[in-house]
Amino acid sequence: MIIPAFVQKDQYLMPYANDIVRRLRKAHDKEMQLTGGKGNLKDFANGHHFYGLHKTETSWVHREWAPSATQLYLLGDFCNWIPADEFAFKNIGGGNWSIELPHSVLKHLDLYKIYMKWHEGEGERIPAWAWRVVQDPNTFLFSAQVYDPIESYVWKNPNSKTEENFAPLIYEAHVGMASEEYKVASWNEFRENILPYIHKAGYNVIQMMAVQEHPFYGSFGYHVSSFFAASSKYGTPDDLKALIDEAHGLGIKVIMDIVHSHAVKNEVEGISRYDGTYYQFFHDGPRGNHPAWDSRCFDYSKDEVLHFLLSNCKYWLEEYRFDGFRFDGVTSMLYHDHGLGTAFMGYDQYFNFNQDEDAIAYLILANKLIHEVNPDAMSIAEEMSGMPGLATPQSMGGFGFDYRLAMGIPDFWIKTIKEKKVEFWHVGDMFYNLSNKRADEKTVHYAESHDQALVGDKTIIFWLMDKEMYYDMSINRPNIIVDSGIALHKMIKLITIATAGNGYLNFMGNEFGHPEWIDFPGQHNNWSYHYARRQWSLRSNPDLKYKYLAAFDEDMIYYMKEYDVLKHQDLFAHVQNIDDQVLVFSRAGLLFIFNFSPFRSYTDYLINVPKGRYRILLNSDKSEYGGFDRVDNEYKFVSSPIGKGSKEHGIMLYIPAQTAIVLKIED
Repeated sequence: MIIPAFVQKDQYLMPYANDIVRRLRKAHDKEMQLTGGKGNLKDFANGHHFYGLHKTETSWVHREWAPSATQLYLLGDFCNWIPADEFAFKNIGGGNWSIELPHSVLKHLDLYKIYMKWHEGEGERIPAWAWRVVQDPNTFLFSAQVYDPIESYVWKNPNSKTEENFAPLIYEAHVGMASEEYKVASWNEFRENILPYIHKAGYNVIQMMAVQEHPFYGSFGYHVSSFFAASSKYGTPDDLKALIDEAHGLGIKVIMDIVHSHAVKNEVEGISRYDGTYYQFFHDGPRGNHPAWDSRCFDYSKDEVLHFLLSNCKYWLEEYRFDGFRFDGVTSMLYHDHGLGTAFMGYDQYFNFNQDEDAIAYLILANKLIHEVNPDAMSIAEEMSGMPGLATPQSMGGFGFDYRLAMGIPDFWIKTIKEKKVEFWHVGDMFYNLSNKRADEKTVHYAESHDQALVGDKTIIFWLMDKEMYYDMSINRPNIIVDSGIALHKMIKLITIATAGNGYLNFMGNEFGHPEWIDFPGQHNNWSYHYARRQWSLRSNPDLKYKYLAAFDEDMIYYMKEYDVLKHQDLFAHVQNIDDQVLVFSRAGLLFIFNFSPFRSYTDYLINVPKGRYRILLNSDKSEYGGFDRVDNEYKFVSSPIGKGSKEHGIMLYIPAQTAIVLKIED
């Protein structure tokens, strides 16, 4: 048995080497089986070129996989939406059905469905491989739609390449709620209005939520019904391509939330009980139902399901030129109990009977496929259990995700803010929680994402200020709670990115302290869009303090990129003074200084540093960031020996209360 490299480097994993090797063998054996021993997943994952509706030179061809069906019919205006023998599919074996029709039967924007019969039942279905699905605004029913414009979209820009010093600075965005208007915004509006803003703000990756078609807008896109259809809620496929194309022209990667952890239960517009059985795509019985999400759980042991999901990965990379994925709900996939109610306090919990090794094999194959299709693509795992090897390269025996989200960090911040007064924040505990990570994995830090902004929770800015935000965000209204909240918001964001393993994420609007939660329209709020939008005017209003947070975030992102901070792993703590609440650490040749105390400013604070001259690079107390200009930004610090004859050097600083300062050595 060859023990994987990442196991050899962690003595605590050695007792589980057999389990890890077994998983790797399972994935390898499955790959060989699927590819006929050729090991080429890129050629295997082509289901989207076979199934669904396709236009050939002579006809339309539509194929479906429905092994338990007894008959399929194509429905549309051409048959008055009534099943007719003229439009019946033929059973071509292997559970596959096919129909071939003249070009005259279907044209661009025509609607169609499948009428399926099975033993003891029948009903309408949206084709599982449909590329375009639309909802009738009057009946709210869904139909597949022919998308065959006269001219195909012509790409102008190549995919963004991954430079050697690349570190993802991710802007998590939901297109529908990106407008300030009371409506669902479009791909085009996002491209015209928000994309230039993201570029100016300095982010180099857009993580796009709710791309796959989903019946209920309020699900945030996580109850997917049509896995191959870009949601028509925001416009046409060409509109989405234009958005991605323009982002590439700006040097911005675009990744999408891909949901392969579960599917919506809806049967008419989804793939649940698609061919009359509950087990076609999903587990049968209770295991097929997710107890927390009210959704269906895929059966990753079935070759056809792997074909469907792997083809889905390739489709989005190929058809829309996405630069990768953030895989949603990975924890739910890894464990038979979906990780519900487990604390994950020891390694034995990662290698017992609770693991779904079929799902693990799928994730390994998916990551291999993604990087076969596009070596510059990136994959991120949303996973909270801490499964070892998840974001470890496959060459070292890992799953092959490029990054994992550091999901414990937002939990740490919310817990700290909720349960401790600021004067008791523990900088040693803070540094440990922010810097603790596996050496073999790349991580993406974030102080808050969309999860913390959902109704029922609060964003960091809301936890810090609460109702004061409604009354005292005018630059002409002093308020000690607001001032403290602005100061801490900047410090929290800076220390989170400065300690980040390899990447950083921010949810749309949080960079300027968007004041309210997210609540999608529904019966509970009389279908209001008031909380399902972003109020950009707050950020651009010169009379409001939101502009300070936006200005700080923009400069913070700039310096993180300018000095390649996230590419350096030389994170070293110089000072962790718990009583003073002062934390000082260095990284990438920069010195990060934080005073979290709300009451105490320190003069002539001694910090050990390498010998040299230092200048201020970033100072959160500048008035343009909403501070009080208590620090002279032009002052140069010259180190001097600490004690007579000492080789150690230090500098003396004035560190105001609730202030962060970044210094750069000049020589």
